[in-house]
Amino acid sequence: MRRALPLFFACGLAAMALPVAAAAATPAAGNTGKPDEATTAKTAARLRDSALQVNDAWAIVESLTTEVGPRAGGSAGDAAAVAWAQRKFAELGFSKVRTQDVLVPHWIRGQASFSVLEPFAMEMPTIALGGSIGTADDGLRGEILAVRDIEALRALPAGSATGRIVFFTGRTERTRDGAGYGKAVRQRAEGPSAASALGAIGVVIRSISTSSSRAPHTGSINYNIAAPRIPAIAISNPDADSLERQLATGRKVIASMRVTSRDLPQVHSANVIGEIPGTDKADEIVLLGAHLDSWDPGVGAIDDGAGVAIVMAAARQLAQVEPRPRRTIRVVLFANEEFGLSGSRVYGGDGTPDLDHHVMAMEADLGSGPVWRLDATVPEANWPLVQRIQKVLAPLGVSLGKNGAGGGSDIGPLRQRGIPTLGPQLDASQYFDVHHSADDTLAVVDPKALSQAVASYAVAAYLAATY
Repeated sequence: MRRALPLFFACGLAAMALPVAAAAATPAAGNTGKPDEATTAKTAARLRDSALQVNDAWAIVESLTTEVGPRAGGSAGDAAAVAWAQRKFAELGFSKVRTQDVLVPHWIRGQASFSVLEPFAMEMPTIALGGSIGTADDGLRGEILAVRDIEALRALPAGSATGRIVFFTGRTERTRDGAGYGKAVRQRAEGPSAASALGAIGVVIRSISTSSSRAPHTGSINYNIAAPRIPAIAISNPDADSLERQLATGRKVIASMRVTSRDLPQVHSANVIGEIPGTDKADEIVLLGAHLDSWDPGVGAIDDGAGVAIVMAAARQLAQVEPRPRRTIRVVLFANEEFGLSGSRVYGGDGTPDLDHHVMAMEADLGSGPVWRLDATVPEANWPLVQRIQKVLAPLGVSLGKNGAGGGSDIGPLRQRGIPTLGPQLDASQYFDVHHSADDTLAVVDPKALSQAVASYAVAAYLAATY
């Protein structure tokens, strides 16, 4: 049996009708129905101001990066993070703390090296791209073929890449909304297979990064089964510049690379879930998500330790506010976002029996903040709710964005099912300086920005859970 969504979510979302819950949670004392709009706005403003004054999020990300550190999917660090999250949820007073089993890949990074041999010998710091196969024990050697991007590679005459190491030179533009990363990342994700299809024996990319550090940035490859898998590595922006200068001499540039990465059988990991119960509409769910895993060069402080801290701390704020949220706040820490969205696919599929009870979802996965814009994907009839949220957040410097945008990769399956999403946009201006690199440490997390992000997510979740 199905029933209609609450009025402010109903228009245009016939697929989102909610089934009658088997049993509703007992309402909290003094909160048995919808408060008036003025009262709710005042409560949200108090919540905003209170969240700015506490440092729960800093303590959470400090704990995760210190006690667990790197947590690549399938690794011992990943298993330690799952245990940490369960303990932390319990410590912070969440209800119904549980795990959801997720099968994840287990890839071993190993070691990687890259050296220019001719015309001017130079060894460059490098890192294997996520999922790369290894080379033979003695590595491989070839002439460098430089191309800007995949389109430029495919425009070359047939045979141009045969037996060569393709070097993708495209740069990542620094943008506040992360759009520069979206444009550049294709050369990492699809570049190795595109080069292999044209006969290349290896790939080196300019890191998908805005940094001037010599620390290279990793990230996953999407190998295409139509082409042989070839080894793929990244070098930093300064070293990519140096390699381009050697190419600019007009002489052949010969390089060698060696990679010891390998795949192991899949292992079990888990999504970790905790809840703040609602009152009279406790069977309806507002989801706050982040991913628990990280790449392994750094300790995953901004990707996505900060996101984990933001959503946990925001939800904890809602446990202490009066009147309490009417709907249940569910925090999901997703498994293996970095290398396949494994946890997202399980949660957004048959693994979650109450998906039809979700009325809103948000995700934090773009650093420690601050939030500067509020986007959403909601029915037009519900846009006034987004406007009310932004009005409360305006004193924090949050502008109103657009409808039809917002969200994140882990809540993508929910968005595809028609579940409305809010997209508080975290400022990504500095994010791609450090993400996926050894520089992703607690030192780059700004406590003040983190508190502003917690306040923004807490207000958005509260108003979505209360109207």
